[in-house]
Amino acid sequence: MELNRRTVIAGAAAAGIAATTLGGTAHATGGRKPVKTLFGKLADGTKVYSWSLENGGTRLKVLSWGGVVQSLEIPDRRGRYANVSAGFDNLEDYVAKTPYFGALIGRYGNRIGKGKFTLDGKNYQLSVNDGEQSLHGGTQGFDKRVWDVEPFVKGSDVGLHLYYTSVDGEMGYPGTLKTKVTYTLTRRGEWRIDYEATTDKATVVNLTSHVYFNLAGEGSGTIEDHELQIAASRYTPTDAGLIPTGELAKVAGTPFDFRKAKPIGRDIRVSHPQLVTAKGFDHNWVLDKGITARPEHVATLRDPASGRTMKIATNEPGLQFYSGNFLDGTLTGPSGRTYRQGDALCLETQHFPDSPNKPKFPSTVLRPGQTYRTTTIHTFGC
Repeated sequence: MELNRRTVIAGAAAAGIAATTLGGTAHATGGRKPVKTLFGKLADGTKVYSWSLENGGTRLKVLSWGGVVQSLEIPDRRGRYANVSAGFDNLEDYVAKTPYFGALIGRYGNRIGKGKFTLDGKNYQLSVNDGEQSLHGGTQGFDKRVWDVEPFVKGSDVGLHLYYTSVDGEMGYPGTLKTKVTYTLTRRGEWRIDYEATTDKATVVNLTSHVYFNLAGEGSGTIEDHELQIAASRYTPTDAGLIPTGELAKVAGTPFDFRKAKPIGRDIRVSHPQLVTAKGFDHNWVLDKGITARPEHVATLRDPASGRTMKIATNEPGLQFYSGNFLDGTLTGPSGRTYRQGDALCLETQHFPDSPNKPKFPSTVLRPGQTYRTTTIHTFGC
């Protein structure tokens, strides 16, 4: 008999199953105050802290460095917990080696072609860090900053407010951008991310989260047997630099058709020009719902072996599915196992890559007096 999440969580609590990061048992409802511990120090002596949260049977560990999700623990169909997020067990690797494991991304998630754009008649040159392109905010994006963290317990929810102010000209971006990101664990175990930002000068903004998921557990091997569904009839093909060409191509009849759930590995090795260029999936899906006032369900990921599922809801118009193509066996996670190609995947809610240079894409311009707001909700099941 397939167990629902409430039954699994209650069973885990009754059995006294302990969390590896929190050292406590699961609770169906009611969060605890987040726990702060020292994670490490940067070369200049700046302290980096980790915050441990638990609510509704979900356990989350977050670093003040880059707003990184260092671990995310959820139960399988038998109530057994596993960390489903790739990462490291030490600060040094996050600083020197990370391919954005678990990080908050800004000012601009994904790529901007040649690191250039024009806004209100003025040309801007951004930090270039991916060949000719600017990727995820440049060489010192939001993922490489220490965020101010404020814990909270509000009703049955528990979470963290993270704050970072990016000064005018940082990484080439105009305007001083004040950013607030809120991580919430709800009483139902949902992980909610609320992004907010304001600016004193016209700029471009595209914030996202870069968690690498493996629902079978961190370090467990390939995600090619995971089943993925994305509510998108179109995607944005890219050039050799993985910059969108501007076309909104139909997924029908291509390996990019995830409108019905299918194993990721089914088509990943098909000789399609786009898959060859990206060495797998590393593309933006144009969500059928478009931009919405409230988060709507757009994707479901399932690991058949463990029974773990993750549903994603967002008000964003795009979703970047990255199949871990550039993991090459040189990085080692907390499990002591190396990450190889396809050992984890990212599902990044976003506006489209290179939107500042694509007038037909939804705008990412933020002006003084406006507030950037977007929300993504992860709902876990088994």
